[in-house]
Amino acid sequence: MSGAAALAEGAILHPTSDAGFAVYVHWPFCLAKCPYCDFNSHVRLQPPDQARYVAAFRRELSHRAQLAPGRTVSSIFFGGGTPSLMEGRTVGAILDAIGEFWAIDPNCEVSLEANPTSVEAGRFADFRAAGVNRVSLGVQALNDADLKALGRMHSAQEALDAVAIARKYFERYSFDLIYARSVGQTPSLWRAELELAISHAAEHLSLYQLTIEPDTMFERLFKAGKLAIPDYEAGAVLYEITQEITAKHGLPVYEISNHARPGAECRHNLVYWRYGEYAGVGPGAHGRLVTAEGRMAHSTEKRPETWLDRVEAEGHALVEDERLNAEAQGDEYLLMGLRLVEGIDPAVFKALSGRALSEPRVASLILDRLLTRKPGGKLACTPDGALVLDAVVADLAA
Repeated sequence: MSGAAALAEGAILHPTSDAGFAVYVHWPFCLAKCPYCDFNSHVRLQPPDQARYVAAFRRELSHRAQLAPGRTVSSIFFGGGTPSLMEGRTVGAILDAIGEFWAIDPNCEVSLEANPTSVEAGRFADFRAAGVNRVSLGVQALNDADLKALGRMHSAQEALDAVAIARKYFERYSFDLIYARSVGQTPSLWRAELELAISHAAEHLSLYQLTIEPDTMFERLFKAGKLAIPDYEAGAVLYEITQEITAKHGLPVYEISNHARPGAECRHNLVYWRYGEYAGVGPGAHGRLVTAEGRMAHSTEKRPETWLDRVEAEGHALVEDERLNAEAQGDEYLLMGLRLVEGIDPAVFKALSGRALSEPRVASLILDRLLTRKPGGKLACTPDGALVLDAVVADLAA
């Protein structure tokens, strides 16, 4: 949505209005908790009452639409948890509600995360009929032993079968792989696995290096000396192999962990990385909305049942509703935008933060080959800079 379009629709102009407006829907339920996962996901013995959750999603969407009226939705993303545990009619009802509260761009991207089990893959036809036009599959590995170690409930063959089904119903699909997942994953093994993955990919791959997240089973195992993962140098080698092979096959990196054919980038995540607006609904969802009070940081109650009770009682379950000051906005813009190969616009940083980037710091980072200045003036991390992104951001934000 252009700045002019935002103004015409009554939205508040913002330096990153052109980045678009997205809606994120969080479905927090999983069949099992993966040992590496720190997302807000929950396992329940009894399946949730989906009709009750639909009603609650409608109320939260209505609340966000009151805060951010007049927007045109450019992307919708069902994340989790495991959204593919939802019924097709549940997804359809939520999409209908979004369409009631905001205008929907005719080219709106509607993505849904799915686990590649045969039961869930069978729902792809229902999701397509409901309005989903892109799926993202949590494959994670193409090796049965590693899938078991990662706590996944599918085999490598089931994963590839699910990819084939996704190809049947969706022109746009992606899948995830985790690498550097054990010291036994050698460069040659990762190279072969990635080549196999690309042979089944259409336009997009998300390739994440395993990190030990706080409060996960992997963290407990790691601290107990029962889990070993590659060190920084070994991980960097695997990262370089990832860039080399994906580029060779026409899926170059466009964000630190994401690769796509030109024009096939995930539009929803681009809204985040370009610092656009997004409404987050559901247990544990986050959002950034520009209101009459300024740019607001939102997050909701994480516990599903508590979230449900609060929405039914109050119309929303926000636990954070904080106005971001200029410094915080500038910091967030750097942290998100420098993940992208396209980089950040120093003029936008100045408009958000109220100050210009330090030219001596920029020059020093360029001299150290961690940052590069692109035609048109944008600043972007080099491949070496991407490996130490947090340090680059901290230097620029200081």
